[in-house]
Amino acid sequence: MKFLVSIYLFLLSSTPVFAAESNGVDSFFGTMNGYLATVLFYDVFPGEAEFPFIVAWLSMGAIYMTFRFGFINLRMIAHAYSILRGKYQSAEDKGEVTPFQALTTALSATVGLGNIAGVAIAIIIGGPGAIIWMMIAGFFGMSAKFTEVTLGQLYRHTRPDGRLMGGAMYYLSEGLAEKGFKGVGKTLAIMFTLFCIAASLGGGNAFQVSQAMGAVQHEITFFKDYPWMFGMIMATLVGFVIIGGIKRIAHAAEAIVPTMVLIYVVTCLWIIIANIDAIPDALATIWQGAFSMEAGFGALVGVIVQGFKRAAFSSEAGIGSAVIAHSTASVKYPVRQGIVALYEPFIDTIIICTMTALVIVVTGVYNAPEHVALIDAKQGAALTSVAFGSVIPWFSSILSLSVVLFAFSTMISWSYYGERCWTYMFGERFSMVYKITFLIFIVLATLGSPSNILDFSDLLLLAMALPNFIGLYILQGKVAIALAEYKEKLRSGFKH
Repeated sequence: MKFLVSIYLFLLSSTPVFAAESNGVDSFFGTMNGYLATVLFYDVFPGEAEFPFIVAWLSMGAIYMTFRFGFINLRMIAHAYSILRGKYQSAEDKGEVTPFQALTTALSATVGLGNIAGVAIAIIIGGPGAIIWMMIAGFFGMSAKFTEVTLGQLYRHTRPDGRLMGGAMYYLSEGLAEKGFKGVGKTLAIMFTLFCIAASLGGGNAFQVSQAMGAVQHEITFFKDYPWMFGMIMATLVGFVIIGGIKRIAHAAEAIVPTMVLIYVVTCLWIIIANIDAIPDALATIWQGAFSMEAGFGALVGVIVQGFKRAAFSSEAGIGSAVIAHSTASVKYPVRQGIVALYEPFIDTIIICTMTALVIVVTGVYNAPEHVALIDAKQGAALTSVAFGSVIPWFSSILSLSVVLFAFSTMISWSYYGERCWTYMFGERFSMVYKITFLIFIVLATLGSPSNILDFSDLLLLAMALPNFIGLYILQGKVAIALAEYKEKLRSGFKH
């Protein structure tokens, strides 16, 4: 409680300064975007089309892992459901949370504004056809998620107090050391932790707050005049949860995620059914936009890039972030949680993102002249809210609340990811410094423009894939051995 009081006193005393420096905050994000893009991204595609290296790196890696493990994303999805039902639960399972809690914690970080705001932004920039490529990326991303989560379980640490520590930084440092690349592994682990800490403050925090505030401001005009107050409220709510660590976060996610996903999907189906006559044209528009060469090959590549880019931001497959949550799961075999993790991109990208896309396309808000201000500002959450409100006028308020819940659930999980990386770098006794910084960023995020914050988030989040996939490539053999051993036990009919 002293910690929350300190945050309140600091923020209340500083909010006039924040308000006065809002242009400075926005300028900071814009300047950082320029530096990050120059250092981390460059075009690998010849000609006019732009295909950033990091997007190609992430996409090709996910496709490779799918073939490497024999389309495990198709073959083991039913087995994953059996694990979640508790069919293979045993007294030998070791962990802090159940496989389902670990999945919902990871989903709370991915099933969020990437599904609401991110899909709308993909359509705004790349057109409706970007959704097809988003689904394709999600399908291949399932295999990348399996690989990284399995490695996270293989290299997790049990602390003296019984708590578990896991994440990409551990298999990068220790796994590569086993292969004779100790220095390289340590360097990559540090790179990953730095990117993750920064991404937790950007995509896992600032982007969430900015998009949620954009949706809420349409319902509560007070926050248009006093945006920092919205940040204060969110900082307080997040602060109460993140102090309790992974168990409190897992319990919160377990309660919030299934409910909000069910409400959201049912509502999407309602709108889709209400516009059933428009579905054939909407599907034709999406399909044509995904493969059309009318605007040239460069435009087609641009659509593909937007689909893969937003899928990476939505599902985080291959990024390495969700490994931190899955590493705490109570399972007997590391591969088992990797198989459970297959559901993450499936639920997040293939199901929920597709639902959102259909709602936006069938309602036609993505190219309506009256919404040009939202489109130009890349206010994806607000545009999706308009799409829902065009069919169910009274639902816009409920959707605004849903947006806040999606943002809240994402933020509590990403705060844990960032805090674990911070602890890896600086030690457990400095974890509170990170938590305070995270809460301050919530308020700062209400003062920057959504466009600059979106670009900042993309850069940091995608950058995590660079060190992470190097580890996945080098350590894939260990995953293959663990999978073969597990499949042999499965064929033998073991019960646990």
